[in-house]
Amino acid sequence: MSGADATRVRIVATARRWLGTPYHHQASLRGVGCDCLGLVRGVWRDLYGGEPEPTPPYSPYWAQQGSGETLALAAERHLVPVKLQEACPGDILLFRWRAHLPAAHCAILTEPDRILHAHDGAAVGEVAFTGWWRRHLSHVFAFPELDV
Repeated sequence: MSGADATRVRIVATARRWLGTPYHHQASLRGVGCDCLGLVRGVWRDLYGGEPEPTPPYSPYWAQQGSGETLALAAERHLVPVKLQEACPGDILLFRWRAHLPAAHCAILTEPDRILHAHDGAAVGEVAFTGWWRRHLSHVFAFPELDV
């Protein structure tokens, strides 16, 4: 298994440890609470240690308030861009709800047809990567390779 493949296997296993974590806006604590960004931040910490940059406070509706591509730009600073059609398990997926709005939700691809994400009003879950999700997919990023 290549280093990149081993990294992807480790990312998916690490992300699945967050299953069942209740949704809590701005939180990022496995088993206690997280939002979609908190899930990705927590998986990053589990893999690499500290977070790559501080996360400023944000409202639940930050993307509708004209803040630009904040999520995608932050991802570009620390992750590796991937073409949409080349997404693989272990990649981070960003979604936009309307064509004119910035990406506002993130998930981790766990299988070619499954994603893991924190859902408002629920908990971290693994769901089918259906056509609805695929239509809203705006960006894909890979975690940097780990020394495994």
